Amino acid sequence: MNINRIFVLAKNVFQEVARDRILYIIGFYALILATAFRVLPEFAATTEDKMFLDFGMAAMNAIGLIVTIFVGTGLVNKEIEKRTILMLIAKPVSRTEIIIGKYFGLSAVIAVLVAIMTLIYLVFLQFGNIPHPTVSILIAATFLILQMSLITCVAITFGVFTASLLATILTFAVYLIGNITPDLVQIGRLSRNPGIEHLTQGLFLILPDLSRLDLKNDAVYGLQALPDTTALITNAGYGLLYSVMLLAIASLIFSQREF
Repeated sequence: MNINRIFVLAKNVFQEVARDRILYIIGFYALILATAFRVLPEFAATTEDKMFLDFGMAAMNAIGLIVTIFVGTGLVNKEIEKRTILMLIAKPVSRTEIIIGKYFGLSAVIAVLVAIMTLIYLVFLQFGNIPHPTVSILIAATFLILQMSLITCVAITFGVFTASLLATILTFAVYLIGNITPDLVQIGRLSRNPGIEHLTQGLFLILPDLSRLDLKNDAVYGLQALPDTTALITNAGYGLLYSVMLLAIASLIFSQREF
């Protein structure tokens, strides 16, 4: 693999997504925060601060997820459907470099998107004199980027061998199930059905445990006064390792495709 070629591919993806005005979503995020800032006190006179904290993080997560899934599933699939992939693979660039370059390009978009939304979020909290754990929010935002980067890998993996619509549905399903995989194991045990128990255990082993990268509740509700550094490093390593595995699978599938 050549780092320079990967960088060029990632840069092209970043510029392409920016030209599609995806980053205009930042303005939409600021607008819904401003609306919530004005409306929430009308509905919750005593808990509006916690509600705004929760709403801001949830909106950031939802926007990041929408961009990740809809853009990620089309990164490779769009090239295949438009047949522009023939021009790309004809150049002196390997298919693995294409996958990795597109991954880093979209991950950079997500990082910029989340960073700016976090800044806007903190400005609103400061302006409204809402007590907030700044460090915990920054850590939660960092892990949100890791989570969305992992979902980017899932989206690319599905996108290299399925149609865009199916890849979108499957990626969204992985996200939903990935956030409740620990609960699935408990459900399987409570069912006392060997078949269901084996199924839930299999899903737990195969699907990513996205709850390990979700620190919104810790940031909003103060479930942990100070984050456990060892746990943070372990969970971040888990996310990165899973992403590498998915990229390897996507590269293998993509290298076997005939165009």
